[in-house]
Amino acid sequence: MTAEIICVGTELLLGDIVNGNAKFLARQLALLGIPHYYQVVVGDNRDRIKQAIAIAIDRGSKILIFTGGLGPTPDDLTCETIADFFGVPLVEEREVLADIAQKYASRGSKMNPSNRKQALIPQGASVLPNPAGTAPGIIWQKSAELTILTFPGVPSEMHRMWRETAVPYLKSKGWGKEMIYSRTLKFWGIGESALVEKIPPSILDMSNPTVAPYAGKGEVKLRISAKASSAETAGHLISPVEELLRQIGGLNCYGADDETLAEVVAQMLLAAGETLSVAESCTGGGLGSMLTTVAGSSNYFQGGIISYDNQVKVDQLGVNPAELALSGAVSDVVAQQMAVGVQKLMGTTWGLSITGIAGPGGGTESKPVGLVYVGLAAADGVQSFEHRFGSQQDRDMIRHRSACSALDHLRRQLSTREETKTRFVDL
Repeated sequence: MTAEIICVGTELLLGDIVNGNAKFLARQLALLGIPHYYQVVVGDNRDRIKQAIAIAIDRGSKILIFTGGLGPTPDDLTCETIADFFGVPLVEEREVLADIAQKYASRGSKMNPSNRKQALIPQGASVLPNPAGTAPGIIWQKSAELTILTFPGVPSEMHRMWRETAVPYLKSKGWGKEMIYSRTLKFWGIGESALVEKIPPSILDMSNPTVAPYAGKGEVKLRISAKASSAETAGHLISPVEELLRQIGGLNCYGADDETLAEVVAQMLLAAGETLSVAESCTGGGLGSMLTTVAGSSNYFQGGIISYDNQVKVDQLGVNPAELALSGAVSDVVAQQMAVGVQKLMGTTWGLSITGIAGPGGGTESKPVGLVYVGLAAADGVQSFEHRFGSQQDRDMIRHRSACSALDHLRRQLSTREETKTRFVDL
């Protein structure tokens, strides 16, 4: 039995709203072991919603999950269109109507007449309660071969309704006995194709667990998924594959699941009892923002200097004006001096700097857009790293990859400090 996700809303088609509901539902279906092969986004149009239903049924989808279109306005068409498609009338549910009125009263206001529409559900369907909002959903066991569930488009409401009502219902129908569990390994500093080439075909061709690579925003991920009756059993299937992939990835593997580079660096600095300060040019505070997103960052992160103007590099960070004029702001020597300057100014264990050309303008033949230098300083020396992210990358992506790459260089130094001390050069 397969499920299909149908998201209703013209705002989704126009790109005004990111379709996070489909992502949430896809993950939840995987946890229940319910396969789904199609996701559809359709605008607020009766004919096209009907067409989406017909196509889903025709291709064998047995569980249709709708989000959106349950509000009180004329363009909220989901329930009435479903009822029309199957040729049944809408029935007003008095308990739902009373619940809506009570929710308005609790806010000190009176229910709008248009809200009566939200109490109408197709005849034969059951109400899927909405504890947080005024738009209930439905659970409709239309036949032995077709189940329909509807949810409002508001994510917080949908999430709660899914967990509190939909999941118990689906489990009562026999789903959730075997669930899909996943572990995602995260890599920085290696491309997707280069990483995949290192993995034996026998690993990539496995059926349980499976290994799937994907890339985005400069990092590569390997998702290991296992279907099992319990998390413990899935763990036994995933663990040896994870260990092998970590060995293959080596130092390029920085973490797993929801871990970020900033969180990994934070753990390492805290464990070592060391501190960090940053000096930024092209990232304009982006690196500091990543670091301070982590709770408790004040225990290891002292602060930073945004030296966007060259005079700030000279006055605040002690960059040599003659070398700045000779080599330019985007150079290895300036990156090194920025890192040393902030490390000394803040009195931290480490100083981390970024200087580059984020674009879209400002590049030259010798220094194109996407050229970035990262400096890393400690008490015993400093080093720099050159990156060429490519002029085809947009400004935000270059800034993001610059900040992440800076964190990654620090992570690698913290990981292999004893072996790499000799690689530092005195300034």
